[in-house]
Amino acid sequence: MNRMEAEFSNLVKAYRKKHMGKGPERVITSFCKCWAICEMAGNLSPVEKFMAKTGDGRQMLRTARTEMVKEIYKEHPPVEMEELLGAKFVQLFVDIDIEQDVGMSVFVFDQDLEKKYKHLS
Repeated sequence: MNRMEAEFSNLVKAYRKKHMGKGPERVITSFCKCWAICEMAGNLSPVEKFMAKTGDGRQMLRTARTEMVKEIYKEHPPVEMEELLGAKFVQLFVDIDIEQDVGMSVFVFDQDLEKKYKHLS
């Protein structure tokens, strides 16, 4: 992870904490073409871990941690991320494995981030 990817990881943690009450414990970001791919671990709060003990709870958490997260980014565009990268945020893809407490987010931007920041490796 280069310096810019590390800074992006910190912004993801801060954004999630601000808008969701808890950010992931660890984020590893990789730039690939116009994507910022974030691997996240330690996403669930203690209450969410308790809820995940039932099938209905896991399904509710999965919906909250995927579809609702995308809605939060639509309602509150990640301006700090755009400023850091000098690129416009276009779209977000999100998935999470509730049982393992591991998630992935793919942020799509309007520029080739890999090419733009590969010299920082």
